[in-house]
Amino acid sequence: MARVVKVIRTLRNHWKKSTFAACVLSYGGHWLYGKHCDNVLRREACIEARVRKANNLFEKNAAPILHLAGVEVKIVKTDYEGQAKKLMELMEQTDMLIIAGGDGTLQEVITGLLRRTDEETFSKISIGFIPLGSKNSLSQSLHLVSDNKAQHITSATLSILKGETVPLDVLQIKGEKEPVFALLGLRWGAFRDVASSISKYWYLGPLKTRAAHWFSTLKEWPQIHQASLSYLAPVPQPPDLPIEKPPRPNLLFRIYRRLQNYWNSPIEVPPKEPEQWENKDISTVELSVITHNNNPIKRRVDDSMLITLEPDSLTIGQFVTEGTKKAVDPVQSIENALHIEASAACLNLPKEGAGYYDIDNEEYEAMSVEVRLLPRKLRFFCSPQRKEQLAQAH
Repeated sequence: MARVVKVIRTLRNHWKKSTFAACVLSYGGHWLYGKHCDNVLRREACIEARVRKANNLFEKNAAPILHLAGVEVKIVKTDYEGQAKKLMELMEQTDMLIIAGGDGTLQEVITGLLRRTDEETFSKISIGFIPLGSKNSLSQSLHLVSDNKAQHITSATLSILKGETVPLDVLQIKGEKEPVFALLGLRWGAFRDVASSISKYWYLGPLKTRAAHWFSTLKEWPQIHQASLSYLAPVPQPPDLPIEKPPRPNLLFRIYRRLQNYWNSPIEVPPKEPEQWENKDISTVELSVITHNNNPIKRRVDDSMLITLEPDSLTIGQFVTEGTKKAVDPVQSIENALHIEASAACLNLPKEGAGYYDIDNEEYEAMSVEVRLLPRKLRFFCSPQRKEQLAQAH
């Protein structure tokens, strides 16, 4: 009580200064609120402009090709973030699914598709991807990439009509909430955090990327992320199944086989061996878990995903230099990084201050998760020319 009386007495004795300070604070608060409202309006306007641009690109470059080819297309447009997941719950059986958008739209549709109770049926539908977003990371694995936006879109649309497909792996990421599915991968760490802030330094032009990494080291250094990692070894890839189904046996043979199965004792299935998890405490600048979908044509001995742990011994100069490179190509790893091939992984993070994940370039709150590989889960339409290029790159 005495302290409150003292404050009141001080304000009364210095009423001019108190009045001036109150006016300044009031004006400053009003100014900051106005700036916040302006930023919200600008963001909404940019989102609206981006949506309109994507709609125009689709209507001008993709829709005419699909209609001229005689494809019956039902177009469903999304109006807000997360709507694509809900729409996939209502989708009825279809011959093909075409996703026109960027990484965010693609990730939402895949997640909504694989969350369905009947996902085993719907995951067999061939999927086409038409790149309309600001980030179209999967496009370089499926289509011939061009600086000409119209040419890129028309090439992707034509690849759907040609019917060539490739199988893609999917990552199933389970946390406390519903599972999320990814085609590219997951990132967690300092380089990801800085990449999300680069746009704030737009006024520095070509120096904004280096500046963002430099300023981040002034706020906190070293930027080390610690966690516990458990992982399973890769699983041998099964042989390819024949594309054509063998002819059905005649009636007499089927009757004989059923009688044989009836009279013979059932074959005992050997007990399944328990999974052998490897445990490791990690200290890293950044952790990433990525698929091998950058080249889906390449034949591999094992089904696996790649876990990369960037070294925690970087100097500030190395952090700025390597971070600038990773801002252009996030998959590129540092020279002394640790690489682990695995079929599943459990990442246990601290409960507080874990930051955020990037899952297929979309931001999610970081938490302890299990990441499991679903090999060759989905089939995407691919350009025959791009397929040939990837085959030659073996």
